[in-house]
Parts: sequence; structure tokens; C-alpha cells
Amino acid sequence: MLYLIGLGLNEKGISLEGIESIKKCKKIYLEIYTIDFPYSIDKLEREIGKKVIKVYRKDVESEKLIKEAKNENIALLIYGCPLFATTHISIIMDCLKNKVKYQVIYSASVFDAIAESGLQLYKFGKISSMPKWQKNFTPDSFLEFVEQNSSIKAHSVILVDIGLEIEDALNQLEISCKNRSFDLNKILVCCSLGTKESEFYYGNIDSIRKKIKNINSPYCFVIPGEMHFIEKESIERF
Repeated sequence: MLYLIGLGLNEKGISLEGIESIKKCKKIYLEIYTIDFPYSIDKLEREIGKKVIKVYRKDVESEKLIKEAKNENIALLIYGCPLFATTHISIIMDCLKNKVKYQVIYSASVFDAIAESGLQLYKFGKISSMPKWQKNFTPDSFLEFVEQNSSIKAHSVILVDIGLEIEDALNQLEISCKNRSFDLNKILVCCSLGTKESEFYYGNIDSIRKKIKNINSPYCFVIPGEMHFIEKESIERF
């Protein structure tokens, strides 16, 4: 069997069910291709009591784990919620195709923790991702989702790619807004959500630059839509 186990948002975020499932497994893999795991793997190993093997996209796409799970219990540990990234659905489809049993064990995602800002989760629209721009590759499609959400007064989450520094991400957001003539007022930057180092920064891009120099990863951007007065009161704490 293949267990897809969410680790939650901090080193102790894995559920009791997740720990119990790991005990049944011969091999424990840690997915590191959708997010740069932000904690010590040594600490994770001590927490779960087993050795962890890093797994990359090529390993999953080659169905390496699926083949192993045909004959023994295998665990794939995933930061946050195991199915938050759509790429992980393909693992389930591969299990079904190869007649391999699987079980998904859920944990908290970054989206859950955004609620601490005071913004109401049911008022969020489509989630988008900001990639790291290259010399001849500067996609701004993430802002298209923000525009769509804004048109219905919904809040927007922009997930920021692995390795994209905060200053570069702010620059990309600012340039994209200018190119698409999008009137960006204020944004919320959410850092290390669900941990003791959790921080929120709210303001326009210039004020955010002054507040933030070095922040802990992972982080994301939230662009508020129309806010209830309680949401506004809550978010202005930051």
C-alpha cells in the first residue's frame, strides 16, 4: 500500500494517524519537488522514528514508488496537505491504474492557516502560483486569476515558487500589475504559517519592502477583495 501523508505546517504537524501509518511502512519518502522542505530532516526523522529518503519529481513520474508499493507498505510524506498540489493527484491515478492500494492522511495546509489573518476563507477565489522569472520567460498569468477574483470581489492567494526571494517576488508582482494595468492597493504577505515564527505583513508594496528584509520561507501573497469591517479591522493589525 502507498500512504500519502500530510506533514502539516510545522515539525509536529503530522497527525497521530500519520505516525501510526508510518510505523507500518518499510520505506519513508519525503517529497521535495513541489516545495523546499523548510525544516530539518534530522528533526523530522527523530519525530517519526524512521529514516527518510528524499524523492524528486523524476522518481514519482517513473512510478518508482508505485512499483514498490505493490509488494510492501510505502509512505510518501508531503509538506502541508497531501493533495493541495494538484500534481499529487497523478500519484493516486497511477495507483488506480496499477491496482495498488492507497490511503490519504490529511493535515493542515497553508490555506487553512491564512484564516489567522482574519480574512474569511469562503470569500477566497481561485488560487494561483508565481513562478521564478527567467531572462526570456516572464509569465504573469498568476495575475489573471487575481483579476478574475477581483471582478467578483473575492480574495486571492498567490503561492510563490521555490527559491524566489521576497524582493524578487514583490518586483514581479509590481511589474505584472503595471503591465496588465491592474490597480493594486494593498497586499498581505504571510510567512511561515502554522509555526512559532508565523508572521503577517500588510500594506502597499513600498511599505512591505520597508518592513521586510529577510523572511522565513515558505511565504505567500494574499490580495484582499472586498472586506467585511471585521476582516478589515483584523488585517490592519499587521
